[in-house]
Amino acid sequence: MPVASFWERHQRAIAPWLFLSPALILFTLYVLIPIVRSIGFSLDEWDGLSAPHFIGLGNYLELYGDPNFWVSLKNNFIWLAGFLLSVPAGLFLALFLNQSVFGMRAVKSLFFFPFVISQAVIGLVFGWFYDPANGLLFHVLHAFGVPSIAILADDRYVTYGIVAAGLYPQIAYCMILYLTGLAGVRADLIEAARLEGASGWAMLRRIVLPQLRSATFVAVVVTVVGALRSFDMVSIMTQGGPYGSSRVLAYYMYEQALGDYGYRVGYGSAIATVLFLVMLVYIGFVLIRVYRQEKEHA
Repeated sequence: MPVASFWERHQRAIAPWLFLSPALILFTLYVLIPIVRSIGFSLDEWDGLSAPHFIGLGNYLELYGDPNFWVSLKNNFIWLAGFLLSVPAGLFLALFLNQSVFGMRAVKSLFFFPFVISQAVIGLVFGWFYDPANGLLFHVLHAFGVPSIAILADDRYVTYGIVAAGLYPQIAYCMILYLTGLAGVRADLIEAARLEGASGWAMLRRIVLPQLRSATFVAVVVTVVGALRSFDMVSIMTQGGPYGSSRVLAYYMYEQALGDYGYRVGYGSAIATVLFLVMLVYIGFVLIRVYRQEKEHA
C-alpha cells in the first residue's frame, strides 16, 4: 500500500495558507515592518538624513511635557466621540432609504454623493460654509438674528466645526454599509416577528440589529480608524490653527517630522507610536466586545 505524501496528508491545513500567503507577504512588507521600524525610530534622535542617535525613551519623556501633544491628543478624542455619531446616523438613513418607493434610487444617490467627493473638496466647501462674512452659516444665523460666529477662527469651536465637516462623508459610508447589511436581513424572521406582534423599536432591537452585527463591526472599526488618523480636513481647513488649537496627532506628527518644526523624524515617530497604541486599544476593545457577543449567540 503506497504511503501518502506529505502534501496529501496535510493538504487541508496547508491550502488555506497558500491562498493567504500573497496577502500576508504584502501585509508584512507594507504594514508590519513599517510599524516596527517606526517604533524603532521613536527611540532615536534623527532628522531623516544623518545617522540616528539612540536616546531611548527621550522622545516620549519630551512628549509628556509637550502641551501641544496633549492638545492634539484631546482633539483626537473629540474626533473619536464625534465620529462615532456617524454609526447610528448611518443606520437611521439606511433604514429610511431601504424602502421600495418610487424615486428612492435618486434619493440614495444624493446621500451617497458625499462619500465619492474628495476630502479636499469637502474641506474647501465647509470652509466657505463657515465663512463669517458671507458663508451660508452666516446668512442662516443672520436670518434668525444671531450674531455671526467665526467657527474656524475660534479655538472653542474650531475642532467641532472640522469634525462636523468630516461627519458629512463618514455618515454616507456607514449608510452604505448598513444598506448592504439590510439587503441580507432574513424576511422570514421579520414576518414571524410581525405575527408575534413585534414592531417599531422591538423589531429593530431584537430582529434587525442582531443580523446587522457584521455591518456594525465594520462601521465602528472604520469610523474609529478614520477619527484617529484624521489629517486632511485639519490640513485643508485650518492647518492646525488658530494657534495650534485644532491640531490632531497625525497633523502634529507631520509638523514635527516634515513641517515647520524641522525634520524631527524620531519625535514624529514617537507621536505616531502613541497614535498607533491608542488606535490599537480602541479596536481591541471593539474586537473583544464582538467576540463576547458572538459567544453569547453561538
